[in-house]
Amino acid sequence: MASRSETGRILAASALDNARAVAPALRAAGARIEADRALPPDVVAAMHEAQLFRLSLPRRHGGAELALPQMAQAAEIIAGADASAAWCLGQALGCAMTAAFMDEEPAREVFDAADAVLAWGAGIQGELTATDGGYLVSGTWRFASGSHNATWLGGHSKVFEADGSPRMAENGRQANRTALFPREQAEMADDWYVMGLRGTRSEAYTVENLFIPEGLTADRETEAERRVYTTLFRFPTTAVYASLFSSVALGIAQSMFDDLLSLAREKTPRGARSALRDSPVFQSKLAELEAQLGAPRAYKHAILSEIWDEVAATEDLSMDNRARIRLATTYAINQATAVSEQVYHLAGSTAIFDNEPFERRFRDIHAVSQQVQARFTNYETVGRYMLGHKADTIFM
Repeated sequence: MASRSETGRILAASALDNARAVAPALRAAGARIEADRALPPDVVAAMHEAQLFRLSLPRRHGGAELALPQMAQAAEIIAGADASAAWCLGQALGCAMTAAFMDEEPAREVFDAADAVLAWGAGIQGELTATDGGYLVSGTWRFASGSHNATWLGGHSKVFEADGSPRMAENGRQANRTALFPREQAEMADDWYVMGLRGTRSEAYTVENLFIPEGLTADRETEAERRVYTTLFRFPTTAVYASLFSSVALGIAQSMFDDLLSLAREKTPRGARSALRDSPVFQSKLAELEAQLGAPRAYKHAILSEIWDEVAATEDLSMDNRARIRLATTYAINQATAVSEQVYHLAGSTAIFDNEPFERRFRDIHAVSQQVQARFTNYETVGRYMLGHKADTIFM
């Protein structure tokens, strides 16, 4: 029997092929994913069979520890098939990196099951109060993408001592930790009724005075808590999310573009003298869009690949490189959105029908564009840093 480490190496080598293999099943399930507002059990099972949720896990858990550029490529492949599945995957891969900041035995409790998926909501919204052997956690967290198919949830929380006083970190701010607990211990809110990315089921959840052993908490951004020192785990979670969610945007835009190509080969617009494929205006616009979509993809992949190699060599992710990741990923999302909008218009009235491939992807890309990774203020953050102002490390 192969060791966990060897299993991880095999998975890393086959990751992109596995993503391509499962993509047709995800594409075929699109209508059900939309109707259910969640990934159906057979879809989740197919993704587990392809071991996609293990791409960011340490090899001590049989994970791939996949290089970030390749992980981003896998997310784009899945997004081309279904955006919600790709978004859930991106969220889970970022969450799973927590395993590298935990002692091995507690981490195995969370991540070693074949169907293990950790999801969590946004922001430090809970409270952890120290008690014998661990903490009591209370809080409500929102936007937990993939929580419907998760086995464990996490809650980012401010830490308090047993007497109620804030626990202070070395940086002078109140300490925070992420508490991990089985999904069934939380009260889930059926509150995900949205325009796009409906299948992510990004629900809110609540716990009250739930006991969490010390080993099932983590501070995933603190170097002192790192237990696995390979290259992937030197990247902060924010950089990983940015890399993966920008791939979701690129995958959506590429699939819309591909469907426009298919449409153009057969459609003659009402009142037009020729088919779309014979229109010089359409031909020119199509070529322009190909370049407009390819440029941010190539730029982002080049940046991630270059930075990955540098971090592997130096064991350090500099603030300069954090800024470069933030810029490349923000640009990729916004360019992908712009391409998708143009594709939607070029498809004409075909694009407005539920049974055509454009309408849902148009809604999905605009849901992606509203997320923090796409904010235009990210350009300001990077620009300020380039001009010598203090970096906003929250977004870098």
